[in-house]
Amino acid sequence: MEKADTFDSVMDIVRTLRSEHGCPWDRVQTHESLERCMIEETYEAVEGIHILRDTGDGDNLCEELGDVVFHVAFHSVLAEEEGIFTAEDVFEGICKKMIHRHPHVFGRGQDGEQKKALPDWEQLKQEEKKEKGDSRSEAEAVPRTFPALIRAMKVQKKLQRSGLCEEVSLEQICENARQKIDLLEAGAIADNEKASELVGKLLYDICRISAKYDIYPEEALTDTIEDMVKG
Repeated sequence: MEKADTFDSVMDIVRTLRSEHGCPWDRVQTHESLERCMIEETYEAVEGIHILRDTGDGDNLCEELGDVVFHVAFHSVLAEEEGIFTAEDVFEGICKKMIHRHPHVFGRGQDGEQKKALPDWEQLKQEEKKEKGDSRSEAEAVPRTFPALIRAMKVQKKLQRSGLCEEVSLEQICENARQKIDLLEAGAIADNEKASELVGKLLYDICRISAKYDIYPEEALTDTIEDMVKG
C-alpha cells in the first residue's frame, strides 16, 4: 500500500477475508472459536514486553501488538456482521471510559481549574457498572476466564474492599495453610475430590500470603518455573 497503513486498512483486510471470495478459514470463524487465539496472542505480546526488557529489541513486541490489533479488528467485524456493535463503537467506548477514569487529567471543577487529586478508581468503575445496570458484586465481576492465581488475587482485594472478607493476620493465614498441608501429608484425605478441594483452598491461602507481601503470585510462580526450566 502506498498510503500509511491504519486501523481502517486492517478493518478492510478483515472484511475481505470474511467476504464471499475471502479465506475459507476466516469465513467460518466466530467469537467463540477465536477465544484461544485471542488469549495466546495477548500472552505473546507480554512475552514481547519481556524480550524488549531483556534485549532492548522491540521488533517482537511490535509484531505481537499487531496480532492483538488484528484480533480486535476481527471481533469488531464479526460484531458488525451480527448487528451488535462496530469498531467505531469500540473506540468511542474506550475513549469515554478513559476520560471518565481520569478526571484528574480531563476533568475541571466549577471554577474551571483542572482537578489534580487522583481519583478513587474502584468508585469510578462502580459508577460505570451502575450506568450499565450491572448488579454483580465487585468480586462477581472479576472474569472467570482469568488465570486462577490472578483471579484469586483480585477477588481477595474486592472482598476486602467491600467488607465481605475479614482481615486476617499473616500468622493466621500461614497457620491455616499448615493445617491443610498436615492433612495432605498425613494422607488423611482419601477421597480425591476432597483432596482437590483442600489443595484449592491451600492455593488460595498462598495467594493471601502473596498479598501480605505485595507479591503477584502469577509472576512469582512464572519466575520459579523459568528457573526450573533453565536448571
